[in-house]
Amino acid sequence: MGAIRTVVVDDEKLARDRLVGFLAGLDDVSLLGQAADGVEALRLIEEERPDLVFLDVQMPGMDGFEVLKALREPPPHVVFSTAYDEYAIRAFKVGAVDYLLKPFGRRRVEEAVGRVRARLGAANSAPDWESVLKRLEEQRKVYVSQVPVHSGKRILIVPVTDVLWFGVEYRLVYAHTAERAFMTNYTLRELEERLDPALFFRAHKSNLVNLEHVKEIVPWFGGRYKLVMRDAAGSEVALSRAQTRALRARLRW
Repeated sequence: MGAIRTVVVDDEKLARDRLVGFLAGLDDVSLLGQAADGVEALRLIEEERPDLVFLDVQMPGMDGFEVLKALREPPPHVVFSTAYDEYAIRAFKVGAVDYLLKPFGRRRVEEAVGRVRARLGAANSAPDWESVLKRLEEQRKVYVSQVPVHSGKRILIVPVTDVLWFGVEYRLVYAHTAERAFMTNYTLRELEERLDPALFFRAHKSNLVNLEHVKEIVPWFGGRYKLVMRDAAGSEVALSRAQTRALRARLRW
């Protein structure tokens, strides 16, 4: 078997450089090129017809799944890379592809290449891409863009982008906006299932934070941290020890 002809797609240059560095240490991997967005990825994959594509899931404009869908002839093997478990699990469930959960190390990349190497050596090893894409589409969640909240006897509909965080107070969940807090009928678990995990992060057992409204991460006592929000009051939201590790891995701070 010849060299595994490979393309790397990621919108973050640091992530591309890191992956390319790991692949350079593998004798049987030949790097054909890199792409920083979905459109560039489409052109490169269709021109080069690689054996293997490392494909970032979250990219502006056209995500990794959409790139695969748009290809006239999908590449035989894809390893998805993602910062979010939900996407990784979705990719893994289809069985025909592998995934790297960011931040990943050299050993995990070598393991992924090893799996592809084994598949390339097997007869009829190319995935049934029509079925793979169909199953990915079926598992793709549609997240809510607005939530109903209570204001006296009225029920207001608030865009989720306006909510800084959802917090539990006396067993009730409140949606905190820049103006005020509104009572909801949800539990945090229900909200976590309905809201986009790319936007909302479970910072603590008692809150769910909109990362786009986080202004600062400040040290607190006992090795813990607080999140300072972008509202006029500079509201502070607790970040648990366990979730500090998760947020550190996600934001790389």
